[in-house]
Amino acid sequence: MILKKDFQPPRGSVSPSKIKSKVRQMVVLTALVLFVGVGLLLLSSGPSAELAARETPVVISTPAALPAPPEPVREEIKNSVPAGSSITALLGNYFTAQEIYNLNQQSRKIFPFTKIIAGQPYRICTIDGQFSSFIYEIDAEEQLVISREAEQINMERQPIIYNVTTELIQGTIKTSLFNAISEINEEPELAYVLADIFGWDINFILDLRVGDTFQALVEKRFREGQPAGYGHVLAAEFVNQNKVFKAIRFKEGEQKVSFYNEKGENMRKVFLKAPLSFTRISSGYTMRRLHPISKVWKAHPAIDYAAPIGTPVKTVGDGSISRKGYGKGNGHYLEVVHSNGYKTMYLHLKGFAKGIVKGKRVSQGQVIGYVGSSGLSTGPHLDFRMKRHGKPINPLKLKAPPAKSLSKEYMAEFKTQATPLLAQLDEKRINTHFAKLDLPQTENAVGKSE
Repeated sequence: MILKKDFQPPRGSVSPSKIKSKVRQMVVLTALVLFVGVGLLLLSSGPSAELAARETPVVISTPAALPAPPEPVREEIKNSVPAGSSITALLGNYFTAQEIYNLNQQSRKIFPFTKIIAGQPYRICTIDGQFSSFIYEIDAEEQLVISREAEQINMERQPIIYNVTTELIQGTIKTSLFNAISEINEEPELAYVLADIFGWDINFILDLRVGDTFQALVEKRFREGQPAGYGHVLAAEFVNQNKVFKAIRFKEGEQKVSFYNEKGENMRKVFLKAPLSFTRISSGYTMRRLHPISKVWKAHPAIDYAAPIGTPVKTVGDGSISRKGYGKGNGHYLEVVHSNGYKTMYLHLKGFAKGIVKGKRVSQGQVIGYVGSSGLSTGPHLDFRMKRHGKPINPLKLKAPPAKSLSKEYMAEFKTQATPLLAQLDEKRINTHFAKLDLPQTENAVGKSE
């Protein structure tokens, strides 16, 4: 082999693999430098907008408060039932004809609408002009409530809730029990209650005397802060012609509430002393009297009670209507048959109480008619007669037996209830000096017989 003179061999030989390795190292080094440079550039320019957005706290703004919804408009209509009104007239603006019909059907088992009475108070309550409730006062104790809840209509009887206080009232007779009650600023109804309690022992037409006294423990009712009449009379006392009569309200088991004296004897007698209250006797019982119209002498086996037209007439005892009619002389009249052969007659009536028909059972003290001047009569009065076994008797001289007294089973309970009540009455009677009246003591200061 011929060697060329210009050939200069390398000092050391380099393999291709080493060259490739060097190239890779240069690439890696260049990439590293670029990476570090970019990193420094990013650090110097601060965080990116996206990163800053992620790291910045999010502030949630409170939405503006919505205005409060308006309060419902509640309205109440108070009124009394007009004469001749009906449930349709009262509620027709709030219910459809079909709903009124359904209400009428529903009421039959609760309180029939036919029993709604003119003059009784009622209330209609609305919310935003829509019917809410109808409240009708059945009597002093109960009310009928009709209410709407969504699509449901409810109907029920509810007791009337009162605030009740007990008060001791006292009075003195000057002219009549009615006037004595008025003088101490009490309501007339209290006079009727006391007359009913003592009406079997005291004839409030004939027996009262000037200076007679009375006192009673009475419940007074309040609704919405306003007086709402009387509740129960718990105990009462009447001093008539120096004789003391006491009465305590008590309920024996399942029997009706009644009044008993301090011995447990029933205040109720078989007959009342008189068939009406607060009037006078215009003509007494006699077997020979000149008739004021016919001018004929004839018997008058009756007591005539002069009273204003329309005064309620009560049956003096339990019984049944045996006769009802009209006669030329007697006018409108009623006859009541009682037990043990007694009969009573009520003549010259203006008319009869609702539901009074022949054969009907009546209870002592029940209103059966009204004072009038029908038939042969010179003025408004009640002609009252009584017979036993067909023979006339003088009602004013009748000594009626008492009703059933308390049983021994309830006597201890009665004494427990009566003792503190009677103690209050006794204490007041002893410690209270009633005003002395400068009026003459007459034989008949209140009910004068003519």
